[in-house]
Parts: sequence; C-alpha cells; structure tokens
Amino acid sequence: MIGSVAILMLILPAAGALLSVVLKTRARPAAVVTAAIATGLAVWLTLSTYGASYTRMLWHIPWLRGIVDVPVLGIFIDPLASVMLLVAVPIGLLTVLFSTAYLTDENKEHPVNNEQYGRYYFWLLLFIASMVGLAVAPNFLQFFVFWELTTLCSWALISFYQSERSLRAGFKALLMTHVGSGFFLLAILILFARTSSFDFSALGMLPDGLKSAVLVLLLIAAWAKAAQVPLQTWLPDAMEAPTPISAYLHAAAMVKAGVYLMARTVSSGWGIPPKISLLMAGMALLTILVALSFYFVQDDLKRLLAYSTIAHLGYVLLGIAIGGLGSTLGFRGGVLHIICHGYSKATLFFCAGVISYVTGTRSISSLRGLARSMPLTAAAFFIGVLSVTGVPPLACFWSKFMILSGAMRLSGPIGPFIVIFILSETLISFGWMLYIAQKIFLGAPLTAAQVPADPPLAMNATLIILMIGCVAAPFVGMPLVQLIGR
Repeated sequence: MIGSVAILMLILPAAGALLSVVLKTRARPAAVVTAAIATGLAVWLTLSTYGASYTRMLWHIPWLRGIVDVPVLGIFIDPLASVMLLVAVPIGLLTVLFSTAYLTDENKEHPVNNEQYGRYYFWLLLFIASMVGLAVAPNFLQFFVFWELTTLCSWALISFYQSERSLRAGFKALLMTHVGSGFFLLAILILFARTSSFDFSALGMLPDGLKSAVLVLLLIAAWAKAAQVPLQTWLPDAMEAPTPISAYLHAAAMVKAGVYLMARTVSSGWGIPPKISLLMAGMALLTILVALSFYFVQDDLKRLLAYSTIAHLGYVLLGIAIGGLGSTLGFRGGVLHIICHGYSKATLFFCAGVISYVTGTRSISSLRGLARSMPLTAAAFFIGVLSVTGVPPLACFWSKFMILSGAMRLSGPIGPFIVIFILSETLISFGWMLYIAQKIFLGAPLTAAQVPADPPLAMNATLIILMIGCVAAPFVGMPLVQLIGR
C-alpha cells in the first residue's frame, strides 16, 4: 500500500503536467486538483511511515543486468525524506494556488494571457514530480536523474517570460547548476566503478582518500545547486522568473535539492572525514558572510530575498557539517532548517508577488505605506521576516537554536566561533530585514504604492496558510528530525 501511494504521488503531478498541455487555457483547475491530491498523499505517507523506514525496489535497468544484480529504481522513505516531501509538495500546491491569481492579464508587473497556462503548469507540475522523485530516491543514480529534471524545469520556468533578461538568467542557471551536475556524475561513476553499487551507503566501502575525493565532488555539486560561494551568482539573476516560481525555487525545490544531497549523503550510516566537514562548515560560513554583505545594496525586493536564501542554505550546510563533526543535534537542526526556512521564505516571496501584482514594481525605493491598503500582506511579511531571522516562537528560531546548540557541543574553539559568528549575522540580518519591512509597509504611501483594490482571494488564502506554517513548521518537523540518527 505504501509503495503504491508513493508511486502515485510521483506519477500524479507528471500526469497533471501532460494534462495541462492538453487543456492549455483550462489547465488551472486540473493543476490545483493534481497538486492537492499529491499533497494529501505526501501527508499520508509521512504519517504511515512515521518512526520507521520504508524501502521498495521496483525496476532493474536492463543493460546493467549481470553488473548490478538488484533493482536500481525504487522508493525509499525515512524521516529525512518525509521532511523533504512536506516541504516540496505542500509548497508546490501553494505555488499552484497562488499562480491561479498571479498569472493573469491583471498583473501590473507582468500581464500573462491564458494561452501560456499550458506551458507554465506543465513545467511547474513536472517540477513538483521531480522533487518527489528526488526526495524518495533510494540511491545516487535515481537521485541524479531527478536532480537533472529539476535543472531542466528551473531553466524553463526562469525563462518563462522569454524576455532577453529572463532568457539570459535561465541559461545562466542552467549552465552553472549543470557544472555541479558534472561533478555529481563523476562522483557516481567513481563510486560505481569501485563498488558496483549506486547506494548511498556504498561510499563507506571506498578507501579513505578516494572517499574524501568523492565527497568533495558531491559537495561541489551541492554548492552549485544550492547557490553557495563561489557558484552563487545564478540565483539572484533567476529572479526574472515569475514570483511564484521564485518562491518555489527558494523555499522548496531547486536549491533545497543541493542541501538535501549532502544531508542524505552524511546520514547514510558511515562516518564523514572531519576535514570534509570542516571544509563544508568553512564554506557555509563564507557564503553566509558574502550573502549578508549584498543585503545592503539591493533595491529589488526579490534579489534581497535571494541573497537571504543563499545565506540560509549556508545555515543548512553548516548544520550538516556540525553533524559530520560528531554533533547529531547540529545535524538535526540543519535538517529542521530545511522545513522552517521553506515556509518562512515562501511567505516573504509570495508577499513580494502580491506587491508586484498590485503595484507593478518590486523596487524598495518606490514603495511606502502599503500596510494601509494591504494589511494582510503587511502582516504576512512581518511574520515572515520575524520567522526567517529566528525570533521566537516562530519557525527558524528552533532550527537555529538546534544548530547553535550542536555547535556548542563540539570540542575546541570551533563551536564558540560558529556561535558568535551566527549570532552576529542574525542580529545584522534581523535589523536590516525589519528596516526594509518598515520602509515598504509603514509611513505615507508613495504614488507607486497607491493600491486600488485588495489582492485576489487565492493570494490572500496562500498568505494565511503560510503564516500558519511559520508557526507550525517546527511542530511538524521536530518529531521527524528527532528520529534521524537513532
């Protein structure tokens, strides 16, 4: 039963994507229903497999018979996969729901006619299916197949408007993330050549030197996908995508696939070399610092949120690295940050979408006093800011607390250094993000901020659900992450 439901959860969005191409202008209702059913299945699977792992291998690859004697493609669900599913699928549903109101000819920033619905919902639903396949992958080979599909979907959706800037941004994202894919493929080739296996646990069978080399290759792949220094420049440019797609990219999909790769690799039952953990932690701290430095020169609200995402993905990798150094609590905090940051950042991006929809701009300098005409959006944005910067009792406080507590359990000076660094970044980030929120929503309205009407119901409903998510995410994620490492 569990295996059948998992397969259905994977197939359903893909089938919905094909149906969208057929329905074209009438694709919206089918897309919402498809995503809603997939979300229900994800929740059911999480509840059904809670406290246990489920594996079902389904298919051989014919040309590997005699080399690999077990099925290669299948389903693997454990607490880590459940966390990823509860990010990728529900936020995918909210992205579809928000898009039904955002992608219309009433959008002041980017009017869209219904002739483009088929293409948009095809790629979005295929994106959701790809994330499901990646989340439940039982080995590196299947992971890589769906990893590449997310790259393809992100390229198509970033380029959706087909303007010169969006096409350039889509190509840049495709090129830079595909560089990471090359390193990922090389790691798989080395692993298979030496062990005749694609399993995550097969890394433990490699000699120490080769194991470290493969881990570095995987880490480079994760850096490219998760927009970490020095491969971070594609993500701010990807803000040329429709805002619902930006929200999904940042909160639940493409970039989260990169950190999920390292979480899956590190949690596979063998010890990661300390020098690799230190490399991961060092680059995560560098990424957080570089991203923070770009906050202060951004006038585009979405680009500001993009740099915030880069920093928070650094938080996830920092938590995973702390886990690799021996602190299970830090690792659990890093995984919890995937879901806590996902719902917090989705809230902020969808607020940015509402703002650009009704005002026609996302320029921070052109916006003032929006709270008077958009009180729900203002409330959601402030809650998102407080949540993402780690103000208790909202979502990211709990994941950051676990990461820092895990760091304090490390021996030597590295733990206190991480704590001081992250607390400093948190205070600066909190101050700046709150300043931007006040600048946009409080004070006397500027001309550009004169809003004639409330946003559509679908947008408001999405914001209300996400505000609840900013509170509920740790309550959902905490029981799952506590099972990791037992």
